[in-house]
Amino acid sequence: MNDVLRLNHGSDVYVVRSCHNEDGTDLLALGGEHSVEVYQINTATTYRRLATFHVGNRVTALAWSPRSVSPSRSDEWVVEIAAAGIDFGLHLLSKSSSSAESTFQFGGGLSGHHGKVNDMCFCGGRDEDNKRYVATVSDDKMLMVWDLHPPLDISSAIPSPEVSSANDDSSSPGPRPQPTAYAIAFSHPLTTVDSHPHSSKEFLVSDCRGSVYLTDWRTDPHQTEQGTWRHSIVVELTESRAISNSLLATSSQWNAFAAWRRDNADIVGVSCGPRFAIWDLSKLRGGKPLHVGTSFADGGYAFRWCPTNPDYFAISAHSNARGAVIHVHNIGYVHAQPSVINIAPAPHRIRDFDFMGVCTQQVLAVALGHQVAVFALGDDL
Repeated sequence: MNDVLRLNHGSDVYVVRSCHNEDGTDLLALGGEHSVEVYQINTATTYRRLATFHVGNRVTALAWSPRSVSPSRSDEWVVEIAAAGIDFGLHLLSKSSSSAESTFQFGGGLSGHHGKVNDMCFCGGRDEDNKRYVATVSDDKMLMVWDLHPPLDISSAIPSPEVSSANDDSSSPGPRPQPTAYAIAFSHPLTTVDSHPHSSKEFLVSDCRGSVYLTDWRTDPHQTEQGTWRHSIVVELTESRAISNSLLATSSQWNAFAAWRRDNADIVGVSCGPRFAIWDLSKLRGGKPLHVGTSFADGGYAFRWCPTNPDYFAISAHSNARGAVIHVHNIGYVHAQPSVINIAPAPHRIRDFDFMGVCTQQVLAVALGHQVAVFALGDDL
């Protein structure tokens, strides 16, 4: 790898998320032991730190708001990120060209999750709702969709934490209303949630067994015959071998990671244990995948689609026995050997990674201990 940019967070980095908004493709967020840092990646060797938010405990999930705009696209730039902590609490982090860092806490106590929040994302679509709603999934088997700007002010009934800011202004408005949550219960702990730019009513949810659910969160259960959690399931996708493997004691550490291909709402990719699967929702075939394959025999981890070349998807190794390794696959040649990206030898392990949409290059941001390595993959994939 040439021209590797290394960002030192100062503590272990657990979550890496790039911004896929059209006006924020050079923005990158890192979640560590106590804080979230936001960077603007200018080139392969230069960067600018835009913000540092103190969360107070280990970050377990991050999601970029559609409101976010990079300084490279506007002088009136905005950073807005939702974050989850290991204490199950949620935070809305914001900073702009005209305001300092601000942290708004919500989702704690009886109204929120009661297990580790594993993933989160903002609503899809291109209307104003995509900035208003954020979805979270947890070990407590719940999908929660949070209204960040509820029409009803319930802050008088549920105490709202103060909004902390680097600049304390006594003339600032009072506490904002606490977000309200719409909860959907599932049968197993949930691992990932994703949304698509073409739909504002559906989330893609995966569980620890390898099942994937296309969930219509706007459906009213009282208007359906079932009246249960299944009212919201539009499609359930299963890969039988992944489910059978998940029931074995040796695979108890495996989790499913599902992701939507951003240029095509019909294409869904999942990694679970040693296998990956690709579904085409326009050709469901009873819920069976279009393609299946093996990436890492001893188990894969995160699954990511490349935003700049959507034919590529990448999977990281789960075991540190292999070192920090990523396999990059081409969906057009899904059964061919993947391109192997060796980032660091054992016992290093990739905690998280993400593609960045910088220009037309395939750029990866990879979390290794205290550092995040940012580098282009080149043209030989």
